Amino acid sequence: MLDSLITSKTRLKLLMKFFINSNTTAYLRNLATEFGESTNGIRQELNRLEDANLLESESIQNKKVYHANTKHPYFGDIHHLLLKYVGIDQIVDELVKRVGNLEKAFITNDFAQGKPGNIIDLILVGKNFDDAYINLLVHKAEENVSFKIRYITVTTVELPQYISDNTKSLLVWTAE
Repeated sequence: MLDSLITSKTRLKLLMKFFINSNTTAYLRNLATEFGESTNGIRQELNRLEDANLLESESIQNKKVYHANTKHPYFGDIHHLLLKYVGIDQIVDELVKRVGNLEKAFITNDFAQGKPGNIIDLILVGKNFDDAYINLLVHKAEENVSFKIRYITVTTVELPQYISDNTKSLLVWTAE
């Protein structure tokens, strides 16, 4: 649905890159390689987003490095809209309503780095999960997005085995 609202596929990729995880930074050539698109098309979209003050940039070693402007009044709205687009918010909200044992939820790997791919990895932290119900929620969410959702459930004690300092992860929900 979001791709019909935002008709530029490059713009949507850039929004996902920078707004799912606000710590993401990238430069033009890196983005062209990652997206498999021309630098001109990406440059135009970067300029539009920078002109709208949604992205900020700085020069680092002769490279213009971009990152999300987290102070923009719409940053939170765009971030939540993209999480809704990828289906994570729906899964987490339903789990909290029905299961109640969810402590934290993380996105890991490519999506945590703002690289939309074919699979999103989700780590659900808690105990006594109903796997059949989670599978139902995941399949329901997958109907609305163009990728598959892969998840695991772990306890707080097991979490360090799956998320370390080297793992790219993004906390998307916490009970605290």
